[in-house]
Amino acid sequence: MAERDIPEDYLAGCAEILTSACTTGRRLVRDELEALRERGERAAEAGIGLRTLVHAHLTTAQAVHPQVSQADAGHLLAALTQAVDAFAEGHERAQRLAVRREEAARREFIDDLLYGRSDLGRLAERAERFGLLLAHAHAVAVAQGPEPYDDGYPVTRRIESSLLARFGDRRILLTTKDGRLICIAPSDEPDVLQYFAKQAYAATDGGRVAIGRAHPGVGGVVHSYEEALNALDLAARVNLDDPVLHAADLLVYPVLSRDRQAMTDLVRTVLGPLQQARGGAGPLLETLVAYFDTGCVAAVAARRLSLSVRAMTYRLDRIHKLTGADPSDPVHRYTLQTAVIGARLMGWPEEEAWGEAG
Repeated sequence: MAERDIPEDYLAGCAEILTSACTTGRRLVRDELEALRERGERAAEAGIGLRTLVHAHLTTAQAVHPQVSQADAGHLLAALTQAVDAFAEGHERAQRLAVRREEAARREFIDDLLYGRSDLGRLAERAERFGLLLAHAHAVAVAQGPEPYDDGYPVTRRIESSLLARFGDRRILLTTKDGRLICIAPSDEPDVLQYFAKQAYAATDGGRVAIGRAHPGVGGVVHSYEEALNALDLAARVNLDDPVLHAADLLVYPVLSRDRQAMTDLVRTVLGPLQQARGGAGPLLETLVAYFDTGCVAAVAARRLSLSVRAMTYRLDRIHKLTGADPSDPVHRYTLQTAVIGARLMGWPEEEAWGEAG
C-alpha cells in the first residue's frame, strides 16, 4: 500500500507532534504516545502493514525537517524514534490480540468438532475456514506419547512441517487434544495418516498411534476420533505391541466385550481351571497369549517368553490337561483364543470383579 493510500487519520497530528517536540526539545508526553499506539492498533485492524506505516512516518518527518530551525532539527530524530516506536507497539499489540483470537477460535472449533457439539451446518461452515470440507469422508489419527503435547510444542511443529513439506495443502488439519497429537485427513488421502503415524512414532520417541476408520459427514470426524481413542485404550488394556493400530483391525474386541456376563462365563468356564496350576493361572495365560500372538508356532512363542521349546510344550500340555482343550486343535483353539481375548479385556484373573460388575 502506497503512502497516498493510507487514510489521513492514521497520521493525523504526527507532524504537529514532531514539530512541537523539536521546537521545545522535549520528549513526547503520555497522551501523545497513547494516541500513536491507538492509531497503530487501528491501522493493524485495517490490514495496513507496519513497513508501509513506518515509511509514511519517515516521509512525514522529511516534510517537517525544513520547517524547524537548524538548532531544533537535532531533536527530530529522537522525537521520530519515539513516535514510530509507540505506533509500532500499538500495531504489534493488535496483531498479538488477533493471533490470540484466531487461536481461541481454532481451539473452540476443534473442541466442537471432536465432541460433536454445535449446530452441524454452522460447524461445517467454520470447518472450511480451517481447510476441511466436512461434506466429504474423513479419518482421524491420534498419537499418544510419554508426555502430553500442545499446539506450540516443538514435536507438534516438527510433525506439521513434515506434513506440509510432503503433502502441501491437501485439507489436512493437525492439532492437539488432551495432550495427544491429532491429524484429520480426507478419506481419499490415506497416505497422509500413514505418514503422520510414522512421523509421530519417531517424534514421540516410540509413542503409539491409532487410526480410526473413515466416515462421512460432520459426525464422521467424531466417530473416527472416538474409534482411534478406543483403539489406544484397548491397546493399553490388552498389551498390544503394535506401534500403529487400525481401528478396522480391532473390531472383534468391542464385539466380544459387548455381552460382559457371557464373556465372564466363558472365561471362568474355559480358563478357570488354570488357577489350579502351581503359581496360579498367570503364567499359563501368558503362555496362551504368546502362542496365539505368534500364529500358534510353539518355537517362536517360546523365544518370546524366553523359554525352551521343551518348557513351552510342557506348558501347552499342562493347559490341555487342566482345561480339556488342546491349543493345537483347531476345534478347541477358537474357544481358547476367544476366552484369552476376554481374559485380557477383563484383566482376569487379577480383576475378578469385572464380571460381577456386569
